[in-house]
Amino acid sequence: MKLLAANLFRLLALALLLVMLFKPEWLTPVLAPLTKFGASPIYTQNSLPSLALSHLELILISIAASGILAVLGGIFVTRPAGADFLPLSRAIANAGQTFPPVAVLALAISTTGFGAVPTLIALFLYALLPIFENTVAGLQQVPATVLDAADGMGMNGWQRLFRVELPLALPLIIEGLKIATVINIGTATIGSTVAAKALGEVIIAGLVNDNTAFILQGGLIVGLMAVLIYDGMEMIERSVTSKIGLQSD
Repeated sequence: MKLLAANLFRLLALALLLVMLFKPEWLTPVLAPLTKFGASPIYTQNSLPSLALSHLELILISIAASGILAVLGGIFVTRPAGADFLPLSRAIANAGQTFPPVAVLALAISTTGFGAVPTLIALFLYALLPIFENTVAGLQQVPATVLDAADGMGMNGWQRLFRVELPLALPLIIEGLKIATVINIGTATIGSTVAAKALGEVIIAGLVNDNTAFILQGGLIVGLMAVLIYDGMEMIERSVTSKIGLQSD
């Protein structure tokens, strides 16, 4: 019953997202009461599928860059040679979320100019912490007995890392990636304030024109994307962990 309900929710969420992207005029009767002075309830200044695609592109690039650096950093500080750098690395990762994204954008545009680049910098910094911390936690929770058994089998450091430690830490690493992805899907909307092509354009247009229909339209598209992508990543996590003999939470 729970599985049926979950599948039904996924289908309804996906159907609503597709309607809002490709057939938003179907929602005119629902959105029209949220406008004033006969304003259009449907955002038409730009292509919604194009904005959604650009939004996802920002997420993909930033998460890939953050993921590579954070996972490599997590591996380094959990090795004996890098253990002394854990406090410093943790402080750097925390600093990424200490500064508000708007402040990062303001600093970035002074050197990179307007567009996608300052947005990518802000998203990159925001995604570091959850991925780094989950990588460290996943590697540190590998039981000492398992590591001793790997050593007893004659594995060298690299073999133990890739054949034992990383597979056991994988569920937590993927969890960090899921959290970072959802955070960045929402945060990427502010990129439109610096001329990055993203779904924040719809929300900002609603705020500027006092059009609640635009705000709801942009917010719902972003929210549905976040929910569906998180759910999709969960299914990937379960599939991967089951193949390597683990069970994710």
